[in-house]
Amino acid sequence: MERNRPARLLLLAALLPGLALVAHAQKPAAKAKDAESAAKTAEPAASAGNAALKKAVAGSWRDPKNVARDAYRHPLETLQFFGVRPDQTVIEITPGGGWYAEILAPYLAERGRYVAAVVDPDSQSEDGARKYYTKAKANLETKFAGAPAQFGKAVVAAYDSYKPAFGPAASADVVLTFRNVHNWRSADQAEGMFKGFFDVLKPGGTLGVVEHRAKADVPASDKSGYVGQAQVIAMAEAAGFKLEAKSEINANPRDTKDHPNGVWTLPPSNDHAAADAAKYKAIGESDRMTLRFRKPR
Repeated sequence: MERNRPARLLLLAALLPGLALVAHAQKPAAKAKDAESAAKTAEPAASAGNAALKKAVAGSWRDPKNVARDAYRHPLETLQFFGVRPDQTVIEITPGGGWYAEILAPYLAERGRYVAAVVDPDSQSEDGARKYYTKAKANLETKFAGAPAQFGKAVVAAYDSYKPAFGPAASADVVLTFRNVHNWRSADQAEGMFKGFFDVLKPGGTLGVVEHRAKADVPASDKSGYVGQAQVIAMAEAAGFKLEAKSEINANPRDTKDHPNGVWTLPPSNDHAAADAAKYKAIGESDRMTLRFRKPR
């Protein structure tokens, strides 16, 4: 029997490369099958999420004045671009009167979590700023309390604008901010804000930014309300984010960006002479960048 052992070893050595090739060929096929299966599983979930988002955008509870601005703000397309899902924890930074909250809070109520991050009035040293943020916070809380069916699970969380923290580290899936970056730049707070976004997001989390877009870079002291797109990208990247995608969903080529009172000349602020009403109504709201960033895993 021992005399046949070398022959058997030679035969096995000859077969091994072929077996290895078969095994190697099977692995990609198995991986492809697993990927296909995962994609098929994800499709119904994505479809259900889109249906729920469409329902939230079409909600009868939304203020008609807010609905009228959908043509400029494109909430459905914007939130789809940011990839917001109904099972996520989403933090909206300084949501103002709750324009997006009317959509996001009901959308996230069943399986997710909506957090409205507002400036803590007590963190402000100036009396005027303290009064402004006190009123803004109270108005949002009143709005939420008045419609428990839509906002009953929404959370209003105050943050210190000089030492911004938006929750436990790595606790949020998505951070969203709409038309706020110019304020942070002029107050020298942008660096801290973007760092706060990075800290609160989970690895792989999304930062979605919509901002009035300048023709080019502008100084921090600029009072027009517009910011250069490259400047916003640089701020986010300096905090550790990676730019994943840009969209022209909220672009407005009619906006010449040279208005006497900056973005506030345009709707909805309409800070202009009555004689110019038709002119600025024809332009519509400002040209806006829409950027999606990712926190690296």
